[in-house]
Amino acid sequence: AFPSLTLEWNSLGMWEEGFSFFCQGLRANNVLQRLDLRNNQINHQGAGELAMALTHNTSLQELDLRWNNIGLLGGRALVNCLHSNKTLKRLELAGNNVPGDILKAVEQALDHNQDRDVILSEAQNKVNILSKEVLSLKDEKNKQFMDFVDTVDKQKEERARSEKMSAARVSQLQEALDEQYSIMNSLKTKLQMTEAALALSEQKVRNLGELLNAMKQEQNCVAECHVRELQQQKQEGADREGKLLHDLSAASEKNLLLRNQVDELERKCKVQQDQLFQVKQDLTSTTAELKLRAVEAEERLEMEKRRYKQSLEDMESLRIKEVGRLKQQMEASERSMHNRIQSLEAIRISLEEELSQVKAAALTERGQAEEELIKVRSQARLEEQQRLEHLEEKLRLMTESRDEAQNCCLKQKEMVAEAQAKAKQLSLYADGLKRRLDELQQDLDSKEEEKVTELNKVKLELQEQIGHLEAERTAQDGLREKIAALERQLKALSSNHREALLDKEGEISLLLEKLRMKEAEISRMREEEAQRASFLQNAIMAYVQGSPLGTHSSRK
Repeated sequence: AFPSLTLEWNSLGMWEEGFSFFCQGLRANNVLQRLDLRNNQINHQGAGELAMALTHNTSLQELDLRWNNIGLLGGRALVNCLHSNKTLKRLELAGNNVPGDILKAVEQALDHNQDRDVILSEAQNKVNILSKEVLSLKDEKNKQFMDFVDTVDKQKEERARSEKMSAARVSQLQEALDEQYSIMNSLKTKLQMTEAALALSEQKVRNLGELLNAMKQEQNCVAECHVRELQQQKQEGADREGKLLHDLSAASEKNLLLRNQVDELERKCKVQQDQLFQVKQDLTSTTAELKLRAVEAEERLEMEKRRYKQSLEDMESLRIKEVGRLKQQMEASERSMHNRIQSLEAIRISLEEELSQVKAAALTERGQAEEELIKVRSQARLEEQQRLEHLEEKLRLMTESRDEAQNCCLKQKEMVAEAQAKAKQLSLYADGLKRRLDELQQDLDSKEEEKVTELNKVKLELQEQIGHLEAERTAQDGLREKIAALERQLKALSSNHREALLDKEGEISLLLEKLRMKEAEISRMREEEAQRASFLQNAIMAYVQGSPLGTHSSRK
C-alpha cells in the first residue's frame, strides 16, 4: 500500500500557525504519497502555504482539498505551484469556490504531470531494454573471445607438438646422415688399403671411389631435398596456422569445420610422417646394401687376383643396375612430392573459398544491423512528429479560444457603445424639452398683458401643462436613474471584462509557459533520442569491431 495520511474534519485551517508548521513538515517530507484534507476550513492563506510546501515536495501524488474555503487566490497559488511540482497527479478542489478556468488550468497541469510520468516511464523502459541488449551483447562477445582464446591455445599446443616432432625427425635424419658419412669414410679407408695392396686394381678402385663419391653426392642431394621439403612443410604449416588464425578470428561460428580441416591436416602430417619413416627405412636399406656391397667388394678384391676380367664385368653390371635403381627411386620420390604439393594447393584453395563465404556472411549481418538501426531512427522520428502534431493541435485550440474571447470582448464593447449612444440621445431629448419650457414661459410673459381676461383658462391649461411637464420630469429623472444604473452596470461589466481579460492573459501566459516547457521537453527528448541512437550506433560499431570479423578486418 502507498503511504497515506487522512485528516478530514479536523479544522486545521482555523489555526494558521499550526497549519504553517504542518506545511513545513509536508515540505520536508519525501515519503507521503496521499493526503486527505477535506472539510478543514482552509482559506486562501493556508492554500498559499500549502502551495509553497508543494513546490518543494517530490513525493506527494494525490491531494484532496474538497469542501474548504480556498477561493480564487488560493486556486491561483495552487496553479502556480503546479508549474514547479512534477509529481502531483490528482488534486480535488470541489466545493472551494474556485473558478472554472482555474480548475481547467489545474487539470491541464495534472494531465501534463501524468503525461510527463508516462513519457519518463517509457524512456526508462527503453533505457532498460537497451542496457539489457548491451549487456547481452557484451556477454556474447566475452564468450566468443574466451572460445577464441581456447582455440588459439589449443593450436599453439598442437604447433609446439608438431615442432617437437619435426625436430625429432630432423635429428633422426641427421643421425642417419652421420651414419652414412661414417660408412663412407670406412669405405674410403678400405679402398685406400686395397689401392696400396693391389696396384693392378687402382683403376677399378678409382672407379669405385668415383661411384661412391657420386653416390655420396646423390645422398647429400637427397638429404638436402628432404631438409628443404621439411622447411617448406614448416613454412606451409606456419602459413596454414596463420590462415587458420585469420579464419578463426573472422568466423568463430565455423570452428567445427576448421577443426575437421585441422584433423585432416594432422592426418596428412601423419601420412607424411609415415612417408618420412619409409624414406628412413629406405635409407637404412640403402646403408645395409652399401655395407653388403662393401663386403662383396672386399670379397671381390680378394678374388680379383684370380678373376680380374670377370670381376670388372660384374662390377660394371652392378654399377649400371644400382644407378638405374637409384634413378627410379628419385623419380618415384619426385612424383610423390608433386602429388603432395598439388593436394596442399587444393586445400589452400578450399580454405580461401571458405574465407570468402565467411566474409559475405559477415557483410550480410552488418547490413541487417544497419537496417535495424535505420528502422529505430525512423520510428523515433515518427513519434516526435506525432507529438509535435499533438502540441500544434493544442496550440491551435488555444488560439481559437483566445480569438473567441477577443470576439466576446468586442461584442461587449459594441453593446457599451450602443448604450452610450442611447444615453446621448436621451440627454438631447431632455435639452429639447428644456428649450420648449423656456419658449412657453416667454409666450406666457408676452400674453399676460394681452390675455388677463382669460387668466383662469390659461392657469388651468398651464396647470395641466405643468402636470404634464412634471410627469415628463419624473420620467426624465427615471431615465437619468436608469442611465446611472446602466453606467454602473457598464463599469461593472468593464471591470469584470478586465478581470476576465487578465485571467485570459494569465491563462495565455500559462499556456505559453506550458508550450515552452513542452518544447523544452521535446528538445530534451530529441537529444535523448539522438544520444540513444549514437549509443546504439557506438554499441553496434563496437560489437562489429570487437567481433571476429572486426578483428580479421583490422588485421588485414
